[in-house]
Amino acid sequence: MELGNFSVSLAVKNLEVSREFYEALGFNVIAGGEAMKMYILRNATSTIGLFQGMFEKNMLTFNPGWDRQCTTLEEFDDIRD
Repeated sequence: MELGNFSVSLAVKNLEVSREFYEALGFNVIAGGEAMKMYILRNATSTIGLFQGMFEKNMLTFNPGWDRQCTTLEEFDDIRD
């Protein structure tokens, strides 16, 4: 089953401290910024979103139809169906 790109979205209290923590674990920023109050980070196998003030709780995120590079998949199973 091909669901698309999966990530964990984390509600953080301090965006920059959280970014530094995950970078120390080997993650690299691929999108976002301090002004946007969010970062998307990725390592070899995982994608994490850090969000400050956008939502109250952590959540699982699916981007149906995308691969890890945000390229549209030719075929995928749409979990919304």
